[in-house]
Amino acid sequence: MKVILVDDERLALEVMGRLIGEIDSFEVIGKYTNPHQALEAITREEPDVAFLDIEMPEINGIQLAERIRSRLPSVKIVFVTAYDNYAVKAFELSAIDYLLKPVKRERLAETAKRLFEKTEKAAVPVPDSQLLIRCFQSLQIELPAGSAEQAAIRWRTSKAQELFAFLVHQRGQLVRKDTLLDMLWPEADWKKGYTLLYTAVYQIRKMLENAGVNMRILSYDEGYQLEMNQAKLDVADWEHGLREAPPISAATLPEHRSLLELYRGDYMADNAYIWAESERQRLRVLWIQHAMAVGEYLIACKNYAEAIALHLRVQSLYPYMEQTYFILMQLYEAAGDRGSVEQQHKRLEEMLRGEYGTQPQEPVRLWYESWKSKS
Repeated sequence: MKVILVDDERLALEVMGRLIGEIDSFEVIGKYTNPHQALEAITREEPDVAFLDIEMPEINGIQLAERIRSRLPSVKIVFVTAYDNYAVKAFELSAIDYLLKPVKRERLAETAKRLFEKTEKAAVPVPDSQLLIRCFQSLQIELPAGSAEQAAIRWRTSKAQELFAFLVHQRGQLVRKDTLLDMLWPEADWKKGYTLLYTAVYQIRKMLENAGVNMRILSYDEGYQLEMNQAKLDVADWEHGLREAPPISAATLPEHRSLLELYRGDYMADNAYIWAESERQRLRVLWIQHAMAVGEYLIACKNYAEAIALHLRVQSLYPYMEQTYFILMQLYEAAGDRGSVEQQHKRLEEMLRGEYGTQPQEPVRLWYESWKSKS
């Protein structure tokens, strides 16, 4: 393993270099007292491990680790310090280990063991283009079929899942830490809140790493940003397809059917996050508008069977739309299914009475009375 050491005290740097040099398979390729020079060297040399002193002027070890993480996430970090009050921050940055000065040979040997174990267990990243994040109905990270890590996508806590969902929701935008604290832990004092936030970030990073998912949470002083790379997002793909879809015709109907099927349910509906409600409603309106447009085309083509199936799906997803009951009544009448016309009218009356305390609107009443008299 190629190692770079950073410590503003020259003597401490030499002692650490000598101790690490005693360990087989470690090669110290650089020792720096200046963190700016160290960052340049790390970026250039791409070492396997960086041992960072935390208490340094200008840029401390925590800040340096964040910059290294942003540039080279594969570099493993080990913090070295005379104090133990930085453990939480080290935890957030997914440091491999945390050494207290003066560093003992036996303790350093444990760190070396962890480093080698970490390297051996490193998951092979799944190609970005094969990753799909699903947000319709429920939040899921979908790995390629047959992937050995398929079972690794498990959330340690509901807060870690919600934090990841919110970062996905922001689509690559920087999210301030105080915003996340107010949203996820509004009752916690700032110290406990930051600890919980750092822990959740760590859990997400470990989950992504163990699953071989090539996405990163970038850490900055003011907040976090999810780097999705080329992973696909079902919501974005669906909206793009909707915008680019050609007019509905016999030739393009299969494409429109596929767009209808991609919408598996409301945006993160299973999670019911309050912050997702406006997006949930916006996407729902888009799908209903598209479904109704496809339904109109099917009716114009007298394809009553498929039109009925489509409107029944709309009704099952959104049972409080009076319009779907009326359309279904007319479709069943055209198909000669008297019993289903009666059933839809009865269900409409029950829905309106139970939810709104009202009766069907006049056009619906007049149509139904006319149909009854003709029947």
